[in-house]
Amino acid sequence: MRRILHLKRIPGTITGAVAAMLLIALTVPNAHGQSRMTRQEYIDKYKETAMEAMRTHGIPASITLAQGCLESGDGNSDLAVKANNHFGIKCHNDWKGQTYYKKDDDPGKSCFRKYRNASESFKDHSDFLRYRDRYAFLFDLEITDYKGWCYGLKKAGYATDPQYAERLIKIIEDYRLYRFDREMYTKAGKNSNLLPPSPNELMKVMELNPARNSLLYKYSRNRTIYVRNGVPYILAGSMDTYESIAEEYNLFTKELLRYNDLRKPKELVPGTVVYLQKKKARAQRHMEIHIAVEGDTYYDVAQRYGVRMKRLFKYNGYKEGDILHVGDEIFLRRQK
Repeated sequence: MRRILHLKRIPGTITGAVAAMLLIALTVPNAHGQSRMTRQEYIDKYKETAMEAMRTHGIPASITLAQGCLESGDGNSDLAVKANNHFGIKCHNDWKGQTYYKKDDDPGKSCFRKYRNASESFKDHSDFLRYRDRYAFLFDLEITDYKGWCYGLKKAGYATDPQYAERLIKIIEDYRLYRFDREMYTKAGKNSNLLPPSPNELMKVMELNPARNSLLYKYSRNRTIYVRNGVPYILAGSMDTYESIAEEYNLFTKELLRYNDLRKPKELVPGTVVYLQKKKARAQRHMEIHIAVEGDTYYDVAQRYGVRMKRLFKYNGYKEGDILHVGDEIFLRRQK
């Protein structure tokens, strides 16, 4: 038999009955028979996971925690409990894992990613932000600029809530989550490899060489880094692989492949151009058209001019299976 808690009423305060209801509500189990997790409990449980994501992916721990709190209802939402999905990430076309359907903003039920455990959800969230083009600009921000990240996530369309950024900021400031960012940043130091660099960090240290009227600089292994269409690249050596180059420049292999319009690694022929950052949406202004020569492919043209291949497809009305013939004109910029 449940014992009833009786509280004496004090003038100017809530009634004993209301107070009792509030006390009971604090410990009432959720719909799945589990005690509801408080926000502080959620933060305490996942703060180390968030700090690890900051170390490996360059995402502020405060952002990971605040998004987890908000998107999962502090770990109590139906999506978090039944699908271990703490960040509201939907299936999208590239998702091959398990799925979970529930009502959302879309008509009918929406497809959400389902994970085996919360750790998988946190890892996928980190990959989701790091590898998606639309979030790339966030990594140009200072790692401790949590407000910039909050507004950037809203700008990139992570959530439809018009107050999304402000809600994240309130959680971060109410619970001082920014202290985890500072702790990691202090451990790393500005010149340490503990935190991955911004995707555009290399560009910030370039120096103009007036004698050659071009940009180049040294980064590691005395390797010359060239720049084409504003994008830094190297020429592969005989012992290079995409994996080894990614490790050398503190990138993820998936990132490096994406920068070079590849889905999986392939053998690197010595002298192959390997871009270290995302290529541009168009060629330089004075380069409008490429005339195909024997053996040319869209990939070859994209690498030659430092332009993303999908943009070339768009400019040229590409249809799957199209091949280039000698003399074909390939537009390198949008035609007016």
